[in-house]
Amino acid sequence: MRKFMSDFRALLSAASPLAVSLLFLSVVGMNLLANKSIDTGVEWLALDCGILFSWLTFLTMDILTQSYGPGAATMLSFAALLANLLMAGIFYAASMIPGVWSESFVDGSAQILNAALDNTFGGTWFVLAGSSVAFISSAVLNNFLNYSVGRHIKSAQGFWNFALRAYVSTITAQFADNMIFALLVSRPFFGWTMTQCFTCALTGAVFELLFEVIFSPLGYGLARGMLCGGLTVREA
Repeated sequence: MRKFMSDFRALLSAASPLAVSLLFLSVVGMNLLANKSIDTGVEWLALDCGILFSWLTFLTMDILTQSYGPGAATMLSFAALLANLLMAGIFYAASMIPGVWSESFVDGSAQILNAALDNTFGGTWFVLAGSSVAFISSAVLNNFLNYSVGRHIKSAQGFWNFALRAYVSTITAQFADNMIFALLVSRPFFGWTMTQCFTCALTGAVFELLFEVIFSPLGYGLARGMLCGGLTVREA
């Protein structure tokens, strides 16, 4: 345990502060914004605003995997999960503190709106538990799949090496993340059918992959050290 903590402190010291900060921020933001659904106008397509952050979470893990390897990226993913649980605890404490939210000052609806905001930030135990299991499972899958793909496409160099690794690992791990959450939370607690679980997991993964495709040049720049203060990339 002492060696593990020593290695972890060394990793935090060596890793790019920007990349680690983006990972932590995106995990917290992803889980908070997941409370708001997106009205797609299509009955079978269910998306939430967590998608605005989830692509950044996986892109950052791809950067860390290519820079330090899948083991280090997974250690940092666990750290991000712990940071999210800490923030969830703080949000819950805030929801239990007597007082009113500024947005609840609406005549005739103040009490209802204030309770709704408290519940949004306070969260629900099964949603937090399901999202935690889904995230860490998909993080391990993403990091090691990214590394494995990289070992088999050494003919692709530069941006295309980074992009191919990221695209394959992202759509696979994002599908796993969405599907695990749907099976653990949406199906038993909200009554989703298996068709809804599969369809929403797949469409969500496609949309999240699209975000990563758009922002992968930025991710490659970060991985190459252009924007991370000279981060040294270890090609896997």
